Amino acid sequence: MDEEKVFKDPVHQYIYVQDRLIWNLIDTKEFQRLRRIRQLGTTYFTFHGAEHSRFSHSLGVYEITRKIISRFERNQYIEWPKEERLISLVAALLHDVGHGPFSHSIEKVLNTNHEEWSKSLILGETEINSFLRQIDSTFPSRVVDVINKKYEKPIVMDLISSQLDADRMDYLLRDAYYTGVNYGFYDLERILRVLRPYQGRLVVKESGMHSVEDYLMSRYQMYWQVYFHPVTRSGEILLRKIFLRAKNLFEEGYTFSTLFPPIVRLFQGQLHVDDYLILDEPMFFTLFYFWSQEKDQILADLTERFLHRRLFQYIDFNPNDQSKLEAILEFFHKNNIDPTYYLELDSPSDLSYDIYRPGDKKEMSPIYLLNRQGETIEISTKSDIIAVITGKRKTEHKIFFPEDLLKEKSILSQFQLLTR
Repeated sequence: MDEEKVFKDPVHQYIYVQDRLIWNLIDTKEFQRLRRIRQLGTTYFTFHGAEHSRFSHSLGVYEITRKIISRFERNQYIEWPKEERLISLVAALLHDVGHGPFSHSIEKVLNTNHEEWSKSLILGETEINSFLRQIDSTFPSRVVDVINKKYEKPIVMDLISSQLDADRMDYLLRDAYYTGVNYGFYDLERILRVLRPYQGRLVVKESGMHSVEDYLMSRYQMYWQVYFHPVTRSGEILLRKIFLRAKNLFEEGYTFSTLFPPIVRLFQGQLHVDDYLILDEPMFFTLFYFWSQEKDQILADLTERFLHRRLFQYIDFNPNDQSKLEAILEFFHKNNIDPTYYLELDSPSDLSYDIYRPGDKKEMSPIYLLNRQGETIEISTKSDIIAVITGKRKTEHKIFFPEDLLKEKSILSQFQLLTR
């Protein structure tokens, strides 16, 4: 461009745009929609500052990718394929363009997939597609290949989607900043300085191992202190229950007082791209207001709870105690509380770091260290800290229930005895 464009950013200080294509893509209606999608779904119920958007995160991923590539080019690393610069930047910018409202909370209930919608927005008749095709007719499909991890050059995918990628590097810092916690902070500049392109992959200079340890531990802490916080999970569960109830009512032929046309097509499984672009969080909050006044008492109660933060409470639970779970279900039925909408056994789990093992269904892309002899070493074989967490999946099990409703029915003490 004739003039470099700059975004002021609280995480990276400045985000620089030097390419006309990137500037045009940011200005499309499909990308601007991300301003109306929160990055952290219902986390604002727990950390009130978590109001940042997918828009700001996507810009951050682009900026980190730009910084990495700029370092490669400035240091004239011959291993970096310079012709991949633009597609890497575009894929970084658009990696989340298909994300729907409330993060991942409603995807399973409504059978939607943000990656598929990203593909549709990039390949379909959209403003994004029209700009990408100005590069060449194959450019949109190549961007999709990067996002879908099918691109011919692994180093490009490593930049966008790996265990040490620009996506994770941005969301850890950004989410820590907006939630006000310290867990997610790590030395980004140090990591950027020790990244290297080597034999077609992204590797880390051996001297940077401790910075990567810090990054992985930050990720571990963020998942269990922020992303999987039980209050946040309670909000997500309530959201899923709302959409499950609304979808079931729709399939039963219930007459809603308010049901916007895109929601009808969503429930019918016939959603078009133009419909999807309308589905943002402000629209759903408007809909929830009307649903909180519906004649159906369950839908009205669930949406009223969500709007006014009357969330479900939770207790630890052993999922292997099947007899106790059956007793709880029977208790709810006996007291005319539908467990389909008012009870949830939740088991979030996460792998902080993993390596590929023969026979695994999904190949992981490990983090490799590059030593002075030009050899690559998988990081967990060198780091005692990472060796401890490698391949270890942590899972917590909790039951979520409406404590206030049990109090109203004077059965809370009976439930507490049952769940001891």
